[in-house]
Amino acid sequence: MKKVWIVGAGGHVGSALKEMLDCMKYKLYLTDINEVDVTDRNIVHRYITNTRPDVIINCAGITDIDICEQYPDKAYAVNAIGPRNLAVEAQSIEAKLIQLSTDDVFDAVQERPYNEFDSVHPKTMYGKSKYAGEKFITDLSNRYVIIRSSWVYGTGKDFVNTVLEAVGKKSELEVSVNSYASPTSAKELAKVVMQFIENDCFGIYHAVCKGSCSRYEFALEILKNADKMDQIVIKPVETEKGSYSVLDNMMLRIDGLTEPCEWKMALKEHIAKTGGLV
Repeated sequence: MKKVWIVGAGGHVGSALKEMLDCMKYKLYLTDINEVDVTDRNIVHRYITNTRPDVIINCAGITDIDICEQYPDKAYAVNAIGPRNLAVEAQSIEAKLIQLSTDDVFDAVQERPYNEFDSVHPKTMYGKSKYAGEKFITDLSNRYVIIRSSWVYGTGKDFVNTVLEAVGKKSELEVSVNSYASPTSAKELAKVVMQFIENDCFGIYHAVCKGSCSRYEFALEILKNADKMDQIVIKPVETEKGSYSVLDNMMLRIDGLTEPCEWKMALKEHIAKTGGLV
């Protein structure tokens, strides 16, 4: 039975993986910061020495852009040093390390989707800290998969949750009309991660739902699926600096792996199941 350690098991993708992975097929180790603080290399060393997982899936991270800007030491500790510690220990026992990363490693100014061979140039502290984590992994281990995604939503606080919680509390919600990416459900992202548990593919991959939209279009689609279009006004606003961080799943296609479904389909399924408020 293959042993799989999910780090950050209480987050969006970690929760989706817990729900989807077969406990009869895998021995699962599920931890959050209270069980294993990945920023502490001694704790990571002891845990891996005791459990010796075959696959480590790192879903842990500080994703709040404002918190990362306000507390850069904390951002780098969790988003960079944590992956470093996992990479060192994974290498020592020849475990496969699957790291979740982000579209924020790019500069968001390109006019076509970013593929895995495009140069990175993070502008935010969040993007910089996540890219530092990627670098540690590529420098310190050779059995790794880095999966970049965008606008991930699932269990807990996220944009879907924010839009639906505004209903009944606000008459209108201002949403950017010039920020573009690919909304991706945690379930669809988890499906991609699961493929790497069993296969022998390594390297950097993009995994986003097919298609793209603006934040404004995303918000409207959320309300449409929740049947709340008439309960709040979504006001389109232009941010000072628009962004385009749509990702291209080129490596998934090249390796013949299954891509996430179309973003509207994934969103419809998510809201039908959860109401978006979980």
